[in-house]
Amino acid sequence: MENENIITQLSIFVNNEPGRLAAIAGILKDFKINLKAFNLAESSEFGILRAIVDEPDRAYEDIRSKGVIVKKTDVIGVAMDDSPGALFEAADVLGKAGINVDYGYAYSGKTFESLFVRVDDAERAVRALKDAGVKLIKRSEI
Repeated sequence: MENENIITQLSIFVNNEPGRLAAIAGILKDFKINLKAFNLAESSEFGILRAIVDEPDRAYEDIRSKGVIVKKTDVIGVAMDDSPGALFEAADVLGKAGINVDYGYAYSGKTFESLFVRVDDAERAVRALKDAGVKLIKRSEI
């Protein structure tokens, strides 16, 4: 049985040159891929658009069909209050459980605030956070 608290993120590689982000955004638009949360990170040669989308499996295939390098990654979504110390609660639980956070990015929307994190052991992270009473975001809530 799949863990409903593990969310599929797409990592889309974007060449670091003028117009490339627009080209990727055009592909997303053409295929009606809805971004729920995203982060754009760069290096000297390329960027990575990390995205939470409403239909990740379909989006993955659609993006690949255009010759774009895209990868699926498991992340978890942590529900957070919009208040000081909210990040500490989840980070402290993961740290005490010996779980490393590779990266993360936050989303604040109309119905909830959340932190999406890539960790070295998603299943163990979900258990630790749930055991500590931290609310997680389910795939169906995205």
